[in-house]
Amino acid sequence: MILGSVISSNQPYTPTLLSHFPILSMPQNSSKNVAVIGAGSAGLVTARELQREGHSVVVFERENQLGGTWVYTPAAESDPVGIDPNREIVHSSLYSSLRVNLPREVMGFGDYPFVAKKKPGRDPRRYPGHGEVLNYLNDFAVDFGIIGVVRFGMEVGFVGKMETGKWKVSCRKRENDVVFANEEYDAVVICNGHYTEPRIADIPGIEVWPGKQIHSHNYRVPDPFRDQVVVLIGGAASATDISREIAEVAKEVHISSRSATSEVPMKLPGYDNIWLHNMIEAAGSDGGVNFQDGSKILADIILHCTGYKYHFPFLETNGIVTVDDNCVGPLYKHVFPPAFAPSLSFVGLPWKVIPFFLCELQSKWIAGVLSGRISLPSKEDMNADIEAFYSSMAASCIPKRYTHNMDDSQFDYDDWLAARCGSPPSEEWRKQMYFISRKNKKTLPETYRDEWDDDDLIIQAHEDFVKYIPELSQEQKLSR
Repeated sequence: MILGSVISSNQPYTPTLLSHFPILSMPQNSSKNVAVIGAGSAGLVTARELQREGHSVVVFERENQLGGTWVYTPAAESDPVGIDPNREIVHSSLYSSLRVNLPREVMGFGDYPFVAKKKPGRDPRRYPGHGEVLNYLNDFAVDFGIIGVVRFGMEVGFVGKMETGKWKVSCRKRENDVVFANEEYDAVVICNGHYTEPRIADIPGIEVWPGKQIHSHNYRVPDPFRDQVVVLIGGAASATDISREIAEVAKEVHISSRSATSEVPMKLPGYDNIWLHNMIEAAGSDGGVNFQDGSKILADIILHCTGYKYHFPFLETNGIVTVDDNCVGPLYKHVFPPAFAPSLSFVGLPWKVIPFFLCELQSKWIAGVLSGRISLPSKEDMNADIEAFYSSMAASCIPKRYTHNMDDSQFDYDDWLAARCGSPPSEEWRKQMYFISRKNKKTLPETYRDEWDDDDLIIQAHEDFVKYIPELSQEQKLSR
């Protein structure tokens, strides 16, 4: 690892630099009035791409600042498992110590590199904490003039298509709970994220189990787990990070996941108080948790690191667009429901992806389709494509809940979108860096954020970044 190769910049994106970003000039009659739901990373880049294409944009954001899930709050919901429909929603799922699990070179938007800033309070690490991502999104919004089109503190309560063909958007000012407006738009793009509505493991006997339950959505710091025996369910990134963090204060941590391969409990290498188990068999009234490996432990807390549900409580489509076992559909290429295309679309549904980059390409596609620059297939052809996709999943015995899971296939999808938009395909360094990072997460889960061996790819990335941030060229020379 060459720390100097993580090149930083202190220069904002000035108007001169912004001239490097192409703005498409569209005929006046191609402009649409578009509502964007959400001002997180997906909503911000969608607003930018819509404006670039000549559309008029309003972004509705329920919170009082932009950033979506990247806005950390120490507050948790009143219902720790997040299933009470009357709970006060806390949008963010961040925990205090969270650091990103992708290198910043990969993570940024394609033409707005996520380089370290030489400014007080900024996090220069290659895998920075969540606050640095929020700073990056704020920089992005300022440099592209997006803040002026965001209505903060406005919660959307209804989105539905009218007989006129336009979309009605009803919203309220959260601070006084009064309906503020009923407005009409030519199109709506839904960018409300999918890390707010928890999914909970179905555990036989849980209704009589006397311990505490919490979903990782409401996890912030490890202190509440001090001296406790904890069962943690899940095997993804948050489960890996949180299990190790709470092990520093907990008496015992027992991780239950589908990926466990041993038929008997095993200690996690390097830890005296973390055990790996396969799936939970049942929970009992005596406080016991029984695992399919035959073991049983008396637990104080069950921590669900079990993911999230897609949730669009404001969207009314008369049952045309549904969420079934976490499959949002029917959607053409995860974006357009054929019955409403192109005036209704979704950005950011795929997971196990490089999210900012993918959302950027999806929003470019949407903006171009709405302006008429890019054509969609007929509704019949879109539906046929969707059915073929569903059939291929069924033939491979892939559950519906994995409909939007991409991982290895994301780059083919990205390149397909790029081709539709007239954009270049994904850079080879980006692909290689993603796969190396993924491998390191599995083999070096405790250290991959601070140790790496892909400095050659970092150099390639920054050579690409120079066309957007010219001063990096000199800094590259100085760092070698």
